[in-house]
Amino acid sequence: MTVLDEDPATSSDQVPTRAAHPSHPPPGTTQRRRFHVKIDYELLSCGFHGHELVGTGAAELRPSDACVAREAKEEGWRWHRCLRCDSWVLLRRPQHPGSRFPPDPATIRLPVKGKRLRDRYVLRLIVIDRAFHFLVLSALATAIFIFARHRSLLHHDYVKVLTALQGSAGGPTGSHSFVVRDLNSLFRLDATKLYMVGVVLTVYAAVLAVEAVGLWRARRWAEYLTFVETGLLIPLEIYELTATVTPLKVAALVINLAVVAYLLVAHRLFGLRGGRPAVVAAYGEGA
Repeated sequence: MTVLDEDPATSSDQVPTRAAHPSHPPPGTTQRRRFHVKIDYELLSCGFHGHELVGTGAAELRPSDACVAREAKEEGWRWHRCLRCDSWVLLRRPQHPGSRFPPDPATIRLPVKGKRLRDRYVLRLIVIDRAFHFLVLSALATAIFIFARHRSLLHHDYVKVLTALQGSAGGPTGSHSFVVRDLNSLFRLDATKLYMVGVVLTVYAAVLAVEAVGLWRARRWAEYLTFVETGLLIPLEIYELTATVTPLKVAALVINLAVVAYLLVAHRLFGLRGGRPAVVAAYGEGA
């Protein structure tokens, strides 16, 4: 990729990008301070998905297209501006043009960038967490349904294995094992209770799946759903920590607190920091 040192977009109808504001230089052009990590999400997205270019299949360029494309000094080449990261990419002119001119600059829809793009990445980290829990809960619910349906047969096999182990050990010493005690308690559960637990886990997994899909598509209702669902878990996790403290429980509590705080503050839920009107003013109606 070749990038120009100057921004040729000087016409009055230029596409509004971050480069138009001195306080927001194009991604990758600011000098990094030591021990200061700054991620340019525009460059990251272009690395994953490619540049957002327009007019690559146009036969001719108009003066009004200078904000997104211009003829290069080299014969048969053109510069195209990425609408996401503001890089200028040198490409060959199309041999078989698909249109006479590029789209009118006023009709070009800009890709997500800046803080809104950063928020998309954070939301998708939450999606990964929700997807992991969905898979775990789905597998657990499936196992419970299978166990409840074949409990009698499994209990018969379990007794045979336990008897054989106790016989080889020279006595019923194995009954003092915590694993054996837990299995005995499991087999004593009523089938109806097992099915109820399976249904609850299935419903909860479905809620997580809906959250994941909504957050991936950056829907505001999904942010509220995630906030409420995660917020309801926090008191239970704190109560669990009063009984026993484990690294896994502490990590789960910290992650859920971070998710709730992020959604509440950064996404201005429940009218905080201006609420939905402030979000629309900052990112547009589609935010």
